[in-house]
Amino acid sequence: MPLPSRSPVAYLAAILTAVLLLAGCGGGADADTSATRTVATIQGDVHVPTAPKRIVVISSALAGYLFDMGLPVAGVVPRDADLKENSTDILWTAKAKEQGTTTLPWTADGYDLEAILAAKPDLIIGGGVGYPLGQAQKVYDKLTAIAPTVLLEKMDAWQDQYRFLAEKVFDRKGDFDRAEAAYTSRIAEVKSRITPPPGPSVFLTITAQGRTYVLDEARGLPTVFAQLGIPAAPLYASGRFKPYTPGGDMFLLSTEQVSQEITQPSVFVMGFNANTTDVAALRKNPVYDALPAFRAGRAYDLPYWALRSDYDQAMATLDVVEKLFRK
Repeated sequence: MPLPSRSPVAYLAAILTAVLLLAGCGGGADADTSATRTVATIQGDVHVPTAPKRIVVISSALAGYLFDMGLPVAGVVPRDADLKENSTDILWTAKAKEQGTTTLPWTADGYDLEAILAAKPDLIIGGGVGYPLGQAQKVYDKLTAIAPTVLLEKMDAWQDQYRFLAEKVFDRKGDFDRAEAAYTSRIAEVKSRITPPPGPSVFLTITAQGRTYVLDEARGLPTVFAQLGIPAAPLYASGRFKPYTPGGDMFLLSTEQVSQEITQPSVFVMGFNANTTDVAALRKNPVYDALPAFRAGRAYDLPYWALRSDYDQAMATLDVVEKLFRK
């Protein structure tokens, strides 16, 4: 249920009162709050419990790291606003089920702070890329009134996110080191086994409403493909496009712009936060069917979760690339 409209001061006071009431009634996690470590963030220093018992993750894209480290996740929001549950094809959903992790409501209007409070977190993790970060920044003070809150800001690559969480927040550097070593080895292995398609390429993600977004070639997934010998065209670097939201990792194209700008020899297609489209569906649209990459048979499907992948999804994406372009 949406929260009633109230002033920021009054709302923060209500949240603080609720927190105190829960604490007085024995609510919240059982972690020893006297044992903390200090984490430096863009929002300032955050004193986090060294052994959290009930972590709430308000960016689904970050949850996989915590599950991989075996940490207790009490609640997590869906991958996309207004969804009721996370899709079963997200690789960590089985671990969430084993833990009894609750799916917390999240809408395009923002986080349900009352639901977060009811989850009784002793630590909140949020941020990442896109709307989850922007929405968390807007209510950061309200979140910190519930529990210590760490936001990951200006961290696009899974390595930056996992390293920060493992080393700075949870003191589990070994977990990250093992993941990074496995990934580096796998990158080299896949690169040696594939024949890259003609370049440069471009990466598209299509929403359920049919809007076409192009990924910034200097961030995220396109940089991974560049390591594999599949460089992306410098469309964003041309300076002619603006991100869909400040700090965003993609930009919107109109239907007319699609035919004008997507002239690269190879195109990669993803849904946005769900299986919203694929190459076969786009071929039915004359605008896409006329594109050079589609005409040449060099339009390739990627899973939607490759867009902003965590470690496990990044490894799975390498499997997809190897299968597509194996020598």
